[in-house]
Amino acid sequence: MHTRSAPLKFEDPLYRLDRKELGQGLSGDAFLYTRCAVVAAGREAFEGVLQDPRAFAPFATDLIWAESLLYTPDHAYERITGEEWDRRTRYSYESYSNTGGWAV
Repeated sequence: MHTRSAPLKFEDPLYRLDRKELGQGLSGDAFLYTRCAVVAAGREAFEGVLQDPRAFAPFATDLIWAESLLYTPDHAYERITGEEWDRRTRYSYESYSNTGGWAV
């Protein structure tokens, strides 16, 4: 019997980027969409920001947003399976949900 695996969950990298040193001064939406842009820029950009928070500045300063990335897994899953994806995730990608990343 063949089972379909769930789409790759991008919530994990968005959650890992949800940190105080990156999000200060940005609205919740701006911070979320900017984190999406970092993820869309690829593994090297993502890991670069994790290693050096200053690498986040060009994304935030230029307000490089990739909001549409949030809906890509849903659309892909529906297109492939014909069913709506039940998005239950381990982590929330919403801004400020990573309490460890926002600890004082």
